[in-house]
Amino acid sequence: MVPADDSRPEILKDHPGPPGKDKADRTTPQPDRAAQPDRDTTRPDDDTRFENRDNTHVQPPANGQRPGATPTQEPTRPPAENRRPTVTPTPPPAAGEDNTARPPVTIEPTRPPVDGDLTVPGGLDNTARPPATGSQGDNPTRPPAAEPTRPGQSETRRPETGRPEATAGPERTEPRKPIPTVTATTPAEEAGIGDTTIPRSGVVAAPEGGTILTTPAAAQGWTEQVDLVDYLAGASLLSAGLLLLLGRRRRRQLWTRAFGHRIQRPRGEAASAEVAMRLGADAPGSRVLDAGLRLLGRLLAEADRRPPAIYALHLSARGMDLWVHPPSQDAPAPFEAADGGQIWRLAAHEARRLDDQALADVPAPYPGLFSLGTAETGRVLVDLEAAHGVISVVGPQAVAALSALAVELVTNRWSDTMKVTLVGFGHELRAIAPERVDVAASLAEVLPEFENAAQPPDVLTGRIHGRANNPVHPPHYLLSAVQPTADEARRLAVLAKNTRAAAGYVIAAPLQHATWTWEVTEDGRSVIDALGFDVKAQLLPRRHYKAIVDLFRTAEDRQGEPLPLPEIRRHDEPPAIEVRILGPIEISPVNALEEGRAALAHELVVYLATHPGGVHPVVLGGVLWPRGVQPMVRDATLARVAEWLGKDHEGRPYLYADASGRLHLSEEVRTDWSMFQDLVRRGDPMSLEKALRLVRGPLLNPRPAGRYAWLAADPLEFDVTASVADAAHRLCESRLYRGEAEGATAAARAGLLLAPDDEGLWRDLLRAAHATGDPARLRAVVDGLHRRAASHPYGGGMAPETEALIDELLPVWRATTTA
Repeated sequence: MVPADDSRPEILKDHPGPPGKDKADRTTPQPDRAAQPDRDTTRPDDDTRFENRDNTHVQPPANGQRPGATPTQEPTRPPAENRRPTVTPTPPPAAGEDNTARPPVTIEPTRPPVDGDLTVPGGLDNTARPPATGSQGDNPTRPPAAEPTRPGQSETRRPETGRPEATAGPERTEPRKPIPTVTATTPAEEAGIGDTTIPRSGVVAAPEGGTILTTPAAAQGWTEQVDLVDYLAGASLLSAGLLLLLGRRRRRQLWTRAFGHRIQRPRGEAASAEVAMRLGADAPGSRVLDAGLRLLGRLLAEADRRPPAIYALHLSARGMDLWVHPPSQDAPAPFEAADGGQIWRLAAHEARRLDDQALADVPAPYPGLFSLGTAETGRVLVDLEAAHGVISVVGPQAVAALSALAVELVTNRWSDTMKVTLVGFGHELRAIAPERVDVAASLAEVLPEFENAAQPPDVLTGRIHGRANNPVHPPHYLLSAVQPTADEARRLAVLAKNTRAAAGYVIAAPLQHATWTWEVTEDGRSVIDALGFDVKAQLLPRRHYKAIVDLFRTAEDRQGEPLPLPEIRRHDEPPAIEVRILGPIEISPVNALEEGRAALAHELVVYLATHPGGVHPVVLGGVLWPRGVQPMVRDATLARVAEWLGKDHEGRPYLYADASGRLHLSEEVRTDWSMFQDLVRRGDPMSLEKALRLVRGPLLNPRPAGRYAWLAADPLEFDVTASVADAAHRLCESRLYRGEAEGATAAARAGLLLAPDDEGLWRDLLRAAHATGDPARLRAVVDGLHRRAASHPYGGGMAPETEALIDELLPVWRATTTA
């Protein structure tokens, strides 16, 4: 094993702070400080970034419902709840019926909340009413544009390549301005966190009366980031699917990463798109949706029952409601029938018990479900196949809705083998999901294929029993942005009524014989009158669509880019405050913060500690509150964190603003990452051992939900992963060369703590285990690697080079490895 004779204090002794500072003289803040009074309804340190993760660019109709809708009022709720009545969906017309309004079904209110119900990320209300439509509730608008650019562009950074000159860590000569105590006394705070008061141009007030010069160009950059957050962070299931697929691509990038290189990282709007996706992705909700539907499919197949059509699905913090047709009280447990059998409900506490692995081989029963939009109570999905006909998409934002539908279909986890044919758009989606996407220029090119597959047998029953896995007729969906001719429209109407395989047809044009007309209004509402839905639309405008495509093109790069040389700093004393990020987040020695404030304070300190060049307050506000924040709230948070960190023995604050208003942490506050770099730069085996001893787990893990999304647009995550893997590889090779198999094994395992997906380290571990001469140890490593590859959330198995090495070291592994 790696020698453990050097403790953390000994490591810190090798990497101290500026000369002449006696650690014993330093002071730390006292735990009994009085909090500053605030008139704002939100505490300055509270996490207010996710008050509403829905698409914030849309507004509800002025009267709460669309003309012509036939709402069914829910029974009045208790006055304390102050709930507005909602419109409930009506069952779809039967095959052959006109697309006309029908009397709505009277729906009783769903059950009250149950303790322990699942909380699904995504800003969803903690209720389980039927999907709300035409809500009159307030809808937050996007905050006005602030001046600074995105974090990666607004600050003066050292070039990422090239070795800087060594410095002796001189004392800073610029005056340190303490962060002032901020007391909220202005009426402007009453507007709430989401209504930023940062001006559009000119100057922004900085601490201690300093100024931060801003420009229209900077404002434009920040506006673009906020705009991306509006759309992508609100598309919670779409973002979850994209991030899962992106993770698979990056895992493959690591298979070919060269020593001294990091994988290609996104920049510009591609990086901002990933930030927005990390903010809004609802991975738990996506899992509940996938596992719950597969469980239903298995239960129905075991009972040899015909599954009902699901024409709508409502996903919320309370669980999952399936709106079935025809209604049935015979819902298989753990599903419960409600509202006269019109709803089959999987409660949150039951959803938490689902075993993803046990359901992985069950065919996906409803692959055509897609997000129509969001209501007050949660996310609303509809099934393309339940239309039993063509869906016509109309309105000024029809193409943006069609793009969002296409991206979600080809990336969601609740579908298996499937095919999506895009007509007149979407050729870029081949870069995201080439195995699922076909592209054509006209309907005439693709209609014959659909017509050849069209036959009358029951589709849903066949799919539940697994026949849809037949590669000859997998689920196939047609999305067209091209206006069909009269003959093509007729052929589509015939096709949609009579299909053999699972199929759906969505045409962005008005069609006379459409079963459903899906209107996407200029103000961003999704309306299907035949179902009674009027919800916030899920949209993907052209610029956002392009940013996603560029992000995935970056993930296809196999060359990588050279790791930048770290800045050289010399220190003679240990740090007064250490910020540990190579594993769980730890900041010490400081007093503990009260619950609810620590996460924001930690993120603020981590960001400043990893950006030693200084950060403008408005840029920091954009990082920590991506949806916008009032300057008063931001500055009050800064004041409290500065008070929490305290001052050094000379009375200088550890968090301060320089003459230009940029925020800094004292050089006496350092990260374990900077100490790791100092040790690795020395290059000798003992220094590498000390460096790897600083690694305690994955970077900043575990991270509070929704936090640290800025890492997607920052080099830190990419640099740390590659640097730790390289250091472990160097030490492992050095130990193997010296015949120290145990030390080599420990070095490889230390690197895998932080970089478990770097298969170069797994190959190092295989070689080290083989060098011990103990077949059982090699066997254990092979079994562990095989199990991990088989159950990896990103899938993909093992790299070919890894399999080849196992074949060399343990030829019989394929016949004897247990899953």
